[in-house]
Amino acid sequence: MPELFEQPSGKARRGIYAAAISPLNADGSLNGPGLAEYCHYLMSDAGGCDGAAPLGTTSESTSLAMKDRLAAPGYLADGGLPSDRIIIGTGAPSVADSVELTRAALDAGYNNVLVLPPYYFKNPSDEGLYAAYSTLIERVGQDRLRVYLYHFPQMSTIPLSVSLVTRLKAAFGPVIAGLKDSTGDFEVSRAFIEATGGISNDFDVFPANEVFLPEGIAIGSAGTISGTTNAFGALAKHALSLEPGAERDAAEAKVAAARGLAAQFNNIAAMKQIAAWRTGNEDWLRLLPPLLPLSADEASDLKAGLDAL
Repeated sequence: MPELFEQPSGKARRGIYAAAISPLNADGSLNGPGLAEYCHYLMSDAGGCDGAAPLGTTSESTSLAMKDRLAAPGYLADGGLPSDRIIIGTGAPSVADSVELTRAALDAGYNNVLVLPPYYFKNPSDEGLYAAYSTLIERVGQDRLRVYLYHFPQMSTIPLSVSLVTRLKAAFGPVIAGLKDSTGDFEVSRAFIEATGGISNDFDVFPANEVFLPEGIAIGSAGTISGTTNAFGALAKHALSLEPGAERDAAEAKVAAARGLAAQFNNIAAMKQIAAWRTGNEDWLRLLPPLLPLSADEASDLKAGLDAL
């Protein structure tokens, strides 16, 4: 399959990313070697992804112990994961914690980080959010840092305005590498791409829905970072590899159907259930409270839907 995306220097490559689920030990701690192994799977032909984004929402990162989040980049490095194919989530309600998480990523060799805004205090001003991101960048103090802003107002309740994003990009240049848009609204992604210039201006917008890949690529998106590509990355990659026509239309319809199936369940629980079926390892069914595994009926419905696909 030919390269669909130019690979930028000094930052994460563009393409299809999975917002990686986290393997857990029986005590709820992160299985660090297991995470590294799983990220390798995601980037295999079977996984279908160009990269992995661990320690974000789908990773249950906000439920993990801080010590696990700090240790995770070292496990990825020990596992030989390449730095240009990993974007590590380092957002936290405390800017000081985000600084420590970001330093841990950089110390392990990973300069690409995905950063939620501080999400406890509600309705902050753009000036306050600018202060949060600028404080992070200045305290970390490394030019090789590449920050991907994380726009997920449904979960964080803190939207990032277009004007804030363009201001940060103007102030910090290549350090502000791009943005993940998890709104599920392609018009929001379009607004960020048009305001920043998208990949033509070295600003990488990743919509969080692989269904948007063809339309996004056409206007300058960098690919996708999606929770459902944990299971369906290969479907998305296959659809993109086809020439326009009936076969590609059918492949894209299958991507949309898979995404629609996953939307009927808690996405994290569904992705872990599929991983358990794929590997035969029921340890994948572990989730951190307050999340719970799929019920028996939900698992049966998911299996029927997968069989239909």
